[in-house]
Amino acid sequence: MKIKAALLREMGAAQPYAQSKPLEIAELNLDEPGRDEVLVRIRAAGLCHSDLSVINGNRPRPMPMAIGHEAAGEVVALGEGVDDLEIGDHVVLAFVPSCGHCLPCSEGRPALCEPGAAANGKGTLLSGEVRLHEHDHSVHHHLGCSAFADHAVVSRRSLVKIARELPFNEAALFGCAVLTGVGAVVNTARVQAGQTVIIIGLGGVGLAALLGAISTGASQVIAVDLSEEKLEIARGLGATATVNAGDADAVETVRTLTGGGADFAFEFAGSAKALESAYKMTRRGGTTVTAGLPAPTAALPVNIVSLVAEERTLKGSYIGTCVPVRDIPRYVALFKAGRLPVDKLLSGTIRLEEINEGFDRLHRGEVIRLVVEF
Repeated sequence: MKIKAALLREMGAAQPYAQSKPLEIAELNLDEPGRDEVLVRIRAAGLCHSDLSVINGNRPRPMPMAIGHEAAGEVVALGEGVDDLEIGDHVVLAFVPSCGHCLPCSEGRPALCEPGAAANGKGTLLSGEVRLHEHDHSVHHHLGCSAFADHAVVSRRSLVKIARELPFNEAALFGCAVLTGVGAVVNTARVQAGQTVIIIGLGGVGLAALLGAISTGASQVIAVDLSEEKLEIARGLGATATVNAGDADAVETVRTLTGGGADFAFEFAGSAKALESAYKMTRRGGTTVTAGLPAPTAALPVNIVSLVAEERTLKGSYIGTCVPVRDIPRYVALFKAGRLPVDKLLSGTIRLEEINEGFDRLHRGEVIRLVVEF
């Protein structure tokens, strides 16, 4: 079938993207779903910094690629072997498909699925196949989703069924921002009620983490960012205090507020400098968690003596150490109960044709989550 999709032919275009237009709205050919695959009509897809890092070249991927990974939609057709979904079901896309058989999957860590990671790196579906084409040439899939399109074929292992009453523009956020941010707090760090939390980097993922920390009953949730506008949003969402990361004494301010450092500091800015600050804001015996994705060459200077003598923990978190089929329904239930108001992260909706301008706005920090609606 013919579809309309946002196609990235080359990485590293000059900004602003409204002028250089790295994303071309192209007509592509989409094959029918193969075995264990599903054809989904995409109804909403969020603009995420992970997409931006592919566009600017920080996360190298094979080109050309139809990008987009945070999305929700409706099942249109089922490939052979898919017997647990029905046409018309509403689904959220998960951007690491899990094979269910490799060592990480067998350990209950599907976010680290080895075949899934290999497929994402190659720009294929979990099966190793490519279902997107332009004329006689293959077009790579972005993280098994390619969600900035009116339709997508994805692995059944990339889908989680959701209730039909959840609006698509809200449902899309659960596929990345909520999984990554809330999951970093409740899965990776396992924050407990009464503990203290620092959140550095207040994009969609960071603010989702802030909501997650509040839902755990953390006694302090301190938000840190360079943007006063985002700090104001954080206060509106329930942050107990805010600190501008540009202040010369930002680290000492946080350490004073927390009585010597937080139990947990989370870095979502994708910056080695921000991660260094997060580590300094963490108390003796505390845990620093990063889910940011800086350039591949970025490195962190760590005082090894403090790591040992103060029994600190430095951890990475990918997709919030999630189990999508378990966590997405849990987070949706918290949202419906009013305990995880992720709808407040929505900055607005745009048309697919406005996507280059949308990524300019995301890069400038003007929005939290813009969503393309189809």
